Amino acid sequence: MRNPYEVLGVKENASKDEIKKAYRNLAKKYHPDQYDNNPLRDLAESKMAEINEAYDYLMKNGSNSTYNNTNDNTYSGGNSTMYQSVENDIYNGNFKNAESTLNGINTRDAEWNYLMGILNMRRGWYNDAYNNLSTACRLEPNNFKYQSAFNKLSGMNNSYRQPYYGNQRRDPDICNICATLYCLDCLCGGGDCGGC
Repeated sequence: MRNPYEVLGVKENASKDEIKKAYRNLAKKYHPDQYDNNPLRDLAESKMAEINEAYDYLMKNGSNSTYNNTNDNTYSGGNSTMYQSVENDIYNGNFKNAESTLNGINTRDAEWNYLMGILNMRRGWYNDAYNNLSTACRLEPNNFKYQSAFNKLSGMNNSYRQPYYGNQRRDPDICNICATLYCLDCLCGGGDCGGC
């Protein structure tokens, strides 16, 4: 977990009321219900999970507790600054910058694959996103953030194939297409529908 004070955007000596206020403001901004049928929904859910975790930590441990970030594995190691930059670029729609930064990182760890998967998902490149997110889950199988993103993408696989806006009409098969073209030819008075 990242430093909960940083996640909520409050000082380490913030009162419980200040923490609650910051939490409410962030919850309004990132609550996934505001992103229904929006490509940002997955990122909002991820951010909201982080906000909830930070809020719970501070409420359980007291608002004046000192956070020991030795367990901070979200952005640790030599690539932590770059990963934060990539996440910011993805949130802001700067896909070229995010991709450029990711391509400059030599270590393809779980976080790298997660961020590349989110980037690919935002671009609509679902097969690449699937491969990246499944790799992130394989590398860190107990990471809720990775698993959540992977599950959402897997669920999208079915939903984007459903008829648009609830239209229950089935896709025409080849026989229906041929029959329609034949009827058009008959109505247009000739052989190839070209004279219409």
